[in-house]
Order: sequence, then structure tokens, then C-alpha cells
Amino acid sequence: MHHQYQDLIQIFNQTFFESYNTRLELGGDEPIYLPASDDIDHHRIIFARGFYASALHEIAHWCVAGPKRRLLEDFGYWYEPDGRTEQVQAEFEKVEIRPQAYEWILATSAGFPFTVSCDNLNGNFEPDRLVFMQKVKDEVEQILRDGLPVRVAQLSNALRDHYQISELSSEQFIVR
Repeated sequence: MHHQYQDLIQIFNQTFFESYNTRLELGGDEPIYLPASDDIDHHRIIFARGFYASALHEIAHWCVAGPKRRLLEDFGYWYEPDGRTEQVQAEFEKVEIRPQAYEWILATSAGFPFTVSCDNLNGNFEPDRLVFMQKVKDEVEQILRDGLPVRVAQLSNALRDHYQISELSSEQFIVR
């Protein structure tokens, strides 16, 4: 299966532009969420370098953000750059479990491979990717039991329809 970011842009924009006044757009080196302004009348999820995975990750953060957060640049989220200490990395991973669970659900809905992002290449220790991925998997399973949130469900359905992927089940989510 071939995944092109242009398809994801089209699917996202068809699904959410009218109802949420939000567009997914290709960006440069760094992703960012920009709310509507005096200059641009719609919200923009801008993903990095044409990477399909980057787009899914930024969309997942948008799916986590509530109405007030969607009015703030980058949703007003805290972000500590690469090079985190073990303690700061633990805090980073704690707040990343939910968005990465959404990302995994959306990736699976598109038949796209997923791996967690510990995002700490220059830190003073090696994060345990498998432990973090298990926490994300546990969150995915809880979300599947509780039912997908509205925006995640809408995009999951649109992706599954486009890529002809069957209904999601917990068996599709494997820690490797």
C-alpha cells in the first residue's frame, strides 16, 4: 500500500474543514498548529517535510485538544525539546500517551506502520521504547473499549474507507 501525504491532506480537509474550519497543510522543518487569525480565516495543522507520520502525529494532537486549546498556537501545549533528562522524559511520555494512542489508531486505520516516538535522541539516557509503546497500547485498548472520540472516529472511518481497511480490533495493535 502506498501512502502519500497528499491523500491524507485531502481526506482530512474533506472530513473537517466545514465542521471545524481546520485544514491540514504541508510545512517545512517543524510542525505547528496555528489557529485562525486576522490574516488567515481558518485553523491550520502544519506538518513537517511531507512525512505522512508527521501529519498523523499532528492530527492526533489536534484530536486531543479541546475547543479552547484549538484557539491557541500549538494548542498551548508544553514541549521540552530533544535532550531531556530522565525525569523530564518521563513527564513528556506521560502527556504523549493519549496523542500517540490516537496516532496509532489513525495509522492502523490507514494501513500505515506505527512506532512510538520517544523523541529524545540527544538525551543523557536511552528511553525504553518498548515500555512506552506498551503504555500507548494499553491506552489504545481502553479507547477501543470505551469507543473512539468523535473526531478520531470520523477520521478513522474516512481513512479505513479510502484504504479499504476492515474494522479496528485490539489484535491489530502489537508491541514490537
